[in-house]
Amino acid sequence: MSYNLLKGKKGIIFGALDEKSIAWKTAIRCHEEGAQLLLTNAPVAMRMGEINKLAEAVNAPVIGCDVSSNEDVTNLMTKAMEHFGGGVDFILHSIGMSINVRKGITYTENNYDFTHKGLDISALSLHRVLQSAMKLDAINEWGSVVALTYIAAQRVFPDYNDMADNKAMLESIARNFGYNYGVKKHVRINTISQSPTRTTAGSGVKGFDGFINYAEKMSPLGNASAEDCANYCVMMFSDMTRMVTMQNLFHDGGFSFTGVTKEVIDQMEK
Repeated sequence: MSYNLLKGKKGIIFGALDEKSIAWKTAIRCHEEGAQLLLTNAPVAMRMGEINKLAEAVNAPVIGCDVSSNEDVTNLMTKAMEHFGGGVDFILHSIGMSINVRKGITYTENNYDFTHKGLDISALSLHRVLQSAMKLDAINEWGSVVALTYIAAQRVFPDYNDMADNKAMLESIARNFGYNYGVKKHVRINTISQSPTRTTAGSGVKGFDGFINYAEKMSPLGNASAEDCANYCVMMFSDMTRMVTMQNLFHDGGFSFTGVTKEVIDQMEK
């Protein structure tokens, strides 16, 4: 069902890889709510994924962008403004990568070259995008930026590895830039801490299936789906949340504030 919450708004979606992606589902929902979109991802992800299929579905251009490159990010923002004839109203940052996780290297043995690369792509990319946007005046007044994060930024989940550090910095960047961009142009910046979700990226974490089942048992409402998260993003991009900024918003069925559930206790006593 559409409510025209984003009618007349223009936005950039980072990170749509395939139909499992939260970014993909968010793009679909934003389009249904009346938004005009521009899609972007890293060139390698564009070759591996199906972003052109999404582009056709939401009638959006696709521009490749290596978010670890200042030049690429500036080029993306410049072309977005040219395409839309001005600034954008919202941006979704759905980007994360850990080479240490991919290669099965434990946290205590992290390869620091891999760590630096993951930090650059997963966290500093948000700073780079916002810095470029501010310099180019690429986000309209009262615009909204959302970055996807995970509760491992606050709590230990052993196999999440250095992605926990990346998410902690991502959330800090959102707060700090949220203050500065809010003062400058009323742009609001928030992070959404989503339930473990069966995306292509999420499924690559060791022990993911076991953990997603545990989180389901630990969440009074159950795990939030990718579709649920897309709806939450739409709300955050809409004018209904104009005074919400610098927040880390848990979207996890209550997992973040539940000590233990009866279902988990019963399972442990078997």
